[in-house]
Amino acid sequence: MISRYSRPVMGALWEPENRYKKWLDVEIAACEAWAELGEIPKDALAIIKEKAAFDTARIDEIEKTIKHDVIAFLTSVAEFIGPESRFVHKGLTSSDIVDTALSLLMREAADIIIGDIKELMEVVKNQAFKYKAVPCIGRSHGVHAEPMTFGLKFTLWYADLKRCLARMENARKGISVGKTSGAVGTFSTLPPKLEEIVCAKLGLAPELIATQVIQRDRHAEYMTTLALVAGIVEKMALEIRHLQRTEVREAEEPFTAGQKGSSAMPHKRNPVGCENLVGLSRVVRSNAMAALENIALWHERDISHSSVERIIIPDSAILVDYMLHRMTGIIKDMHVYPERMMANMEKSYGLFNSQRVMLALIDKGMVREDAYVMVQKNAMESWGKGVSFMELLLADKDIAKYLSADEIKAIFDLDYYLRNVDFIFERVFK
Repeated sequence: MISRYSRPVMGALWEPENRYKKWLDVEIAACEAWAELGEIPKDALAIIKEKAAFDTARIDEIEKTIKHDVIAFLTSVAEFIGPESRFVHKGLTSSDIVDTALSLLMREAADIIIGDIKELMEVVKNQAFKYKAVPCIGRSHGVHAEPMTFGLKFTLWYADLKRCLARMENARKGISVGKTSGAVGTFSTLPPKLEEIVCAKLGLAPELIATQVIQRDRHAEYMTTLALVAGIVEKMALEIRHLQRTEVREAEEPFTAGQKGSSAMPHKRNPVGCENLVGLSRVVRSNAMAALENIALWHERDISHSSVERIIIPDSAILVDYMLHRMTGIIKDMHVYPERMMANMEKSYGLFNSQRVMLALIDKGMVREDAYVMVQKNAMESWGKGVSFMELLLADKDIAKYLSADEIKAIFDLDYYLRNVDFIFERVFK
C-alpha cells in the first residue's frame, strides 16, 4: 500500500515494479552462485542474465488464476528467458527470494531515512546556535519554572536526533541479512555455500539460522526504530504547537504568502503542519505494534505476517521519510519571537527566582523547611496579587534578618541561569 504522503524516491522504492526487480536480483545472484558451484552451465547463465526480465501486468494476470505471487513472477520471467529458465529458482523456496529481497528494500529505505535525519540535524543545529543566547522561560507542567535559552530547545532535539541516527544505523545493520536455506531452513536442497555466495553478492550477511523465513524480531526492531524516529518528530511538533498558542506565541511554524488558516476565521494561523506530524506519528506507532505481533509464527512459518508487512513496512518508511522532510522545512523557516519570550518571562513577576532565594536563606543558616515556607508565602502573595516577587521579598522583615537588599537584588540576575549554556553546547555538539 503506497501512502499518498510519499515522496518520489521513497515512494518509488516500494512500487511493485521495484519489488519485482529486487526479486529478480536475488534470483540472478542465486543462478550466479549455482554456476560458481558448477551446477548451472556457464552458457545458460549468460542467457539468463541477458534475457531475464518480467512484465508487471503479466504477473498480475497470472496471479489472478494461480493465486501465488512468486510463481506468477517466475512464470513471467520464464516467458522472457525461455528453456534456460529451468535453472531459475533452483532449490529455492519463495521466502528465500521474498525475505532476502525485503531486506534489500528495507536497507535502501533505511539509507534514505538516515539521510533525512542528518539533514534535519543540520537544520536544528543551525537554529540552536542562532538562538543560543536568546533567553526564554523554561516550563514544567506548562508552568513557568526557570529561565533557559531558546537555543537549548534545538540543542535537545539535536541530541534526540543523534540517538535516532544511531538507532537507525543499527536497525539497518540488523535487517541486512539474507537466507537461501530452503523450506524450513535446513539447506535440504541447497548447499550452505550457495547462501554465502548469494549474500556476499547482495551485500548481506547470511541469517545464522532461519526457518522458512528470516526471523521477524529483526523487522520489529526496524519498525520500532521508525516509531522512535516518528516519536521524536512528534515531540518537536508538539513543542512548536504549544509555543504557537495565542497565549504564548514565542514561535510559529511557517505561514506562507497566500496561505489560509480557517474557512470561517480569516485571522487564524494554525499549526497544521505540526498537527499533521503528531497524527502521523500515531500511525507509525500503531504499525510498530503490528510488527511486534508478527514475531510469533506457527512452527517454522505461517503466512499471517505477510499481509501485515505489505502495508506497515512501506507505509511506515514512507511516512517517516515524509515526516522528517516536512519537519526540516518547519524548523528551517519557523518564525521566532524573542521579544515575546521576554514579555512572557515577566508575566510571573520574577517568581522563577524562588529556588535561588530559598537556597540563599539556607546558605545563611536557615532550616530548609522554614526557608521553603517563608519563600512560598511571598511567592503565593506575588502570584495572587500580581505584584513583584522581589519587592515583596525586600519588604519582608523576616527575610531581611538573613538577606540584605543588595543580596536579594543580586539573586534576580538573569545571566546566572544561563552561565552553563556554553558547557551544554560543547557537550552536545563537540
